[in-house]
Amino acid sequence: MSTGTERIAAAFAQARADGRAAALMPYLMGGYPALAESIRIGEACVRAGADILELGMPYSDPLADGPVIHEAGTHALAAGANVAGVLEVARALAPSVPVVLMCYANMVFAPGVQAFVERLARTGACGLIVPDLPLEEAPEVLGECDAQGLALVPLVAPTTPPERLAEIGARARGFLYTVSVVGITGERAALAERFAEVVARAKAATSAPVALGFGISTPEHARQAAAAGADGVIVGTRLVRAAAEADDPAGAVGELVAELAAALRE
Repeated sequence: MSTGTERIAAAFAQARADGRAAALMPYLMGGYPALAESIRIGEACVRAGADILELGMPYSDPLADGPVIHEAGTHALAAGANVAGVLEVARALAPSVPVVLMCYANMVFAPGVQAFVERLARTGACGLIVPDLPLEEAPEVLGECDAQGLALVPLVAPTTPPERLAEIGARARGFLYTVSVVGITGERAALAERFAEVVARAKAATSAPVALGFGISTPEHARQAAAAGADGVIVGTRLVRAAAEADDPAGAVGELVAELAAALRE
């Protein structure tokens, strides 16, 4: 059986083999609007062309999330979503697509790093993103993820100093999550002028694929990110907003993902 890290690598390779400019990586909030509906949203993403799914764990103090994703997480928590429930979402989606869980450090350290990582691995998920886990505190989590075949995906920002960027890039597993702008998640109108610079810095610091996220919300943004050299394109807020506004969340998100996928094939 392939490890999670190997499945992620295969997803990037398959996107290239299929002639797509970059891998498409939609984000969904686990448990939003409800646990069962979030599974349907994930399935719709896969049918529409997602290569990798980023699955958010709702949390009361999400420091990296903008207002749309924060509100979705708050709604999910109020509806009863918890760690166990979201891990079941991961289990349901993992057979059809690599799933990378995004959660905060407290969720990892409170039950114990080994216990949490082993529990995540048992779902079939492929990786873990912990936005508030600094480089200096990552070795224990990285070691446990490596032992379980999971990719611990680090984040870098446009403001990450070169030496620190090199250290983070050297430890990246699965892909290097490259934040396109300074700030929190959310939709932006103009981004492309920074894409090439941000991606080039990241690629110079790692041998892992570089996935660009934060602020990417339209097919044109996706095309621009791929044209700038990004190996993966992460879209979150726009999809979560679509789920919030639609009578059929899975259908609405699926339509948007299909548009993004088509843009990356052009």
